[in-house]
Amino acid sequence: MSVCRHACPIWACGDVAGPYQLTHAAAHQAWHAAVNALFGELKSFAVDYRFMPAVVYTQPEIARVGLNEKDAQAQGIAFEVTRYAMAESDRAIAEGATQGFIKVLTVPGRDKILGATIVAERAGEWLGEFTIAMKHGLGMNKLLGTIHPYPTLGEAAKASAGVWKNAHKPERVLALLERYFRWRRGHQNTQKEREQGDQA
Repeated sequence: MSVCRHACPIWACGDVAGPYQLTHAAAHQAWHAAVNALFGELKSFAVDYRFMPAVVYTQPEIARVGLNEKDAQAQGIAFEVTRYAMAESDRAIAEGATQGFIKVLTVPGRDKILGATIVAERAGEWLGEFTIAMKHGLGMNKLLGTIHPYPTLGEAAKASAGVWKNAHKPERVLALLERYFRWRRGHQNTQKEREQGDQA
């Protein structure tokens, strides 16, 4: 039996390592453990737990990533809440799966996503969209500007971004546009009246 005379690191992943008892967390750790075991003397990689998704496989499913309201309040982080009811989703209506909602926490006045909770049919299948958005700094505007297939349950992610956008619409710009289009309509009507007068 040989004895290691130098400090020998022990690489571990999964439940024995913690902090999450989730299969996908263990798989994520396993990659880091293998790479660090092979190349750690040259460069090591730390596991990023900031955007760890989790799903409870109830009916409907409960899926979340990032902060929820309780977490944000405990950490003193300011947030806004956007809520979209699955009863508004055409696919959910068609499948009789209208129970549930999407709740998204964002930075006040900005579209940066702090966390998302989905309570819906197969919520875990489309939580990844919010996870990717958070990891790569994509906000609600990017979700809203992305084409989603219709009708799908996952389209509710875009719809929730639409709810956020409606709550943050630029009122001053819209008021100016309303005045412009009212003027243009009146100008066009006046033009038509002149043309009709010339023809008479």
